[in-house]
Amino acid sequence: MNTVSGIEISVTENGIQPADSESLYSIVSDGARRDPHRALLGCPDGTVLTRAEVDTRVRALAAALAERGVRQGDRVAILGRTSVTWALLDCAVLALGAIVVPIYPTSSPAQIEHILTDSASTAFAAETDDDAVRLLAAGADAVWTFPQLGDWAAVTDAPEPPVAAMLADDLAMLVYTSGTTGLSKGCMITHRNMYTSAANTVRQTGAVFGGRTVLALPLSHVFGQTMLFACLFGGTETYLLPGIPDLVPALARLRPTFLPLIPYGLEKIRKHCRALLAAGAEQETVTRGLELLRRRAAAPPVEPLASAMGGRLRYVISGGASLDDSTAGFYAGAGVVILNCYGLTEAATAVTVSAPETNRLGTVGRPIPGTEVGIAPEDGEVLVRGPHVTPGYWGAASDQRPVDDDGWLHTGDIGELDDGYLRITGRKKEILVTSGGKNVAPTPLEDRVRLHPLVSNCIVLGDGRAYVTALVTLDAERAERWRAEHPDQDPAAAVRTAVDEANALVSRAESIRAFRIVAGDFTIANGLLTSSLKLRRAAIAEAYADDIHQLYVTRA
Repeated sequence: MNTVSGIEISVTENGIQPADSESLYSIVSDGARRDPHRALLGCPDGTVLTRAEVDTRVRALAAALAERGVRQGDRVAILGRTSVTWALLDCAVLALGAIVVPIYPTSSPAQIEHILTDSASTAFAAETDDDAVRLLAAGADAVWTFPQLGDWAAVTDAPEPPVAAMLADDLAMLVYTSGTTGLSKGCMITHRNMYTSAANTVRQTGAVFGGRTVLALPLSHVFGQTMLFACLFGGTETYLLPGIPDLVPALARLRPTFLPLIPYGLEKIRKHCRALLAAGAEQETVTRGLELLRRRAAAPPVEPLASAMGGRLRYVISGGASLDDSTAGFYAGAGVVILNCYGLTEAATAVTVSAPETNRLGTVGRPIPGTEVGIAPEDGEVLVRGPHVTPGYWGAASDQRPVDDDGWLHTGDIGELDDGYLRITGRKKEILVTSGGKNVAPTPLEDRVRLHPLVSNCIVLGDGRAYVTALVTLDAERAERWRAEHPDQDPAAAVRTAVDEANALVSRAESIRAFRIVAGDFTIANGLLTSSLKLRRAAIAEAYADDIHQLYVTRA
């Protein structure tokens, strides 16, 4: 670790990079040539495709897309849950030199319309007929469904597709990420960006990717994409499930050796395991695990937890949100080591990843090979530099620059370096990250709720929590008048309409699940607003801690 221009820097050398003429599709084709019979992509029912079969299906699907007009540089919008078909389509679009535009299945109509319009997508795919209707309503002219795409991929006598001659720095994906204005920004991810992140995640974690995994992360999120291409690069036997709710019952059947997960998924598995333990055994497991982590020691698998997780699970790569130490301790005590990682869309997910041999509790690991991580001297902001960093934003956000003149990506997160290990200590930007890893821009929701005549102020909460909530204050004068005019009605019913209108702007994962009308107001005088009338979020959270506690206790 060293210091340059006042910036404390941690660097990991010897990163893997693609050749200038290599694309992400080359990961698939090269793997098929090297080891054609290796099991690669599996379905929930346990059927699995080999590397050669995956390549054959990708090429057949690419040929079908080309026949229907998809060309190099076209944007292809994809709306659906994770599946083998999604993964094949991903690779087929990239093989043609077209650009993948993933859309969350839970996106609102307004969000879908913005993404289609901003990306100028000309081809569209959806998991179901209902999803196709949503795309059509947002402006798509024709939509292919996953069953159709699966049929095209299975054609055995398909013509050779016009696989594009691409450069590593050509655009591969437009991943839309939440912004403080409420309109998502299209982050440009090149073939080099994603290849670098995926390949060096595999290098950093050693033999972890040599086993079997179950991928239930959404491929509409950059973390899911990076893990997919890391598994393709590492030759991992990878079973794809629609989502985390499908994961818990599948563990005993699919028997993974490692899992890529977000904290929400880890919490789901922990709750499932809790029912198998005797009273007090969970806390004993946590205590034992934390002690093992402090000593950097590993425990053998512990029953009945090991069987509940499939019997072979040894590692979890966890990212997307902060992880409570007790959860890390629980898994360590059960014989499963959690490897924390850190990243963001603008760096194709991977910035730091913990390695099995050097895992350190409370950190998110060291930079992946080929990456520099710095700490800005002025405010402690985490800075990132490397070949996985985005060239910028697309469309309406193209005038915004995430990278400074020295090539540093400004993450908006606050952190510190300790012997090269990164520890995240706070967030500079006002974006909430739920325990499920969903980024939520609170300002648009707050602005919409405040439009209601009865509402004086609103703060949206949910950072590190399972869902989003809000505290609402009432305009005292208007509330008194309203109560006189509506003696038999609760003001909460009127505020509910404001919350419903705000929720219509966002997806379910970003929506306000519960709210609470609280006494008093947020003012400059009581220190809950700045002089420019911005919310002092930490001060409000402290002043209304009991109300916030009730919001989450009552729905636990």
